[in-house]
Amino acid sequence: MRHRSLLVITTAVTAGALTLSACGSRDDSAGEGGGGGGKQTVVIGLDAPLTGDLSALGQGIKNSAELAVKTANKNNEVDGVTFKLQALDDAAQAATGQQNATKFIADDKVLGAVGPLNSDVGQSMQKVFADAGMVQVSPANTNPELTQGKDWQSGKKARLYDTYFRTSTTDAIQGPYAAKYMYEEEGLKSVFVIDDKKTYGAGLAGTFAAEFKKLGGKVVGSDHINPEDRDFSSVASKVAKSKADFVYYGGEYPAGAPLASQIKNAGAKIPTVGGDALFSGEYIKLAKKNAEGDFASSVGAPLDTLDTAKEFMKNYKAEGYENTWEAYGGYAYDSAWAIIQAVKAVAEKNDGKLPTDAKDARKQVTEAMQSVKFSGVTGEVGFDEYGDTTNKQLSLYQVTDGAHKPVNSGEYEG
Repeated sequence: MRHRSLLVITTAVTAGALTLSACGSRDDSAGEGGGGGGKQTVVIGLDAPLTGDLSALGQGIKNSAELAVKTANKNNEVDGVTFKLQALDDAAQAATGQQNATKFIADDKVLGAVGPLNSDVGQSMQKVFADAGMVQVSPANTNPELTQGKDWQSGKKARLYDTYFRTSTTDAIQGPYAAKYMYEEEGLKSVFVIDDKKTYGAGLAGTFAAEFKKLGGKVVGSDHINPEDRDFSSVASKVAKSKADFVYYGGEYPAGAPLASQIKNAGAKIPTVGGDALFSGEYIKLAKKNAEGDFASSVGAPLDTLDTAKEFMKNYKAEGYENTWEAYGGYAYDSAWAIIQAVKAVAEKNDGKLPTDAKDARKQVTEAMQSVKFSGVTGEVGFDEYGDTTNKQLSLYQVTDGAHKPVNSGEYEG
């Protein structure tokens, strides 16, 4: 489990400097990561898989949130406040994520948290944050149930926690978006559907299959895999015998890449299609030449097509991070920036001062989050009545010449 604080440069005390409070600390020295100049320190927690199979995605999330914090401090975004990022590793494990959430809320300086990556980890953390009244903004959770409840598919949507928000759109449209493209644009009419039985994977595969059948497509077979396995010869054989036009996999790249590769090696020279957890350079590294022709949908538009993302990409590269921003970097930056803007709104509401009580400060930051709106890295950022992003942009990528190349982008219209 990793803890990382930032090196920040602080400015002289300003007229609006905040008073010492229970939700922050005053540091009159300019030491490592210090507030300096009497500034109040506000900590933003960050939870992601920083080690393990999904660490490429997790490190991209951490680095991008860190960049948002550095930018806020450099620009003195909230007068009198220095932000710090505290990053904890959940190793993609729900129990660990829950433990991390408990650690965050135990620190009165933490007023909000970014993360996690995995939807099942997000579910484990939600109640912890809700009980503490502290805001959580995920850049990557896509399972609809987290915001709209178990009965969302029947039209009985119910928000579970008013502390939970996300900047990425959901599988309620990501699965159908890919189904429509494969059926209408690629002209593929039969599919073999596989999922890893996890919250994200099973949910995504379910929404894909429902839409594909609705369009007139045929699900010629389905199966489940253990995401910890790497030998998928049995299911690969089933796919080859099914004569499906393509495979849809609900799951993440550590298992998805060898699965897709083994399916091709079994004689089914057909594409594997998946969601945003396959949209990673690691997928291509693992599947190698067998990744060619495979598809992955992802939230948002390709960053290099967005004017709002140019500054982010330039600054990220200038930081010299070892890992790229990956699929969720822009969303992680916007998640951290949303918390920063909510803190700013609370300070402005209270004449430049945050509440002296941590519980009250967290409550006000959560309330302010509902009204946060800004032009972010990923486009216009805002939240609806469920805490979901109002940005419904999606994209589909195909592996061509060893890289994910965008083939379609837009808002899903059911």
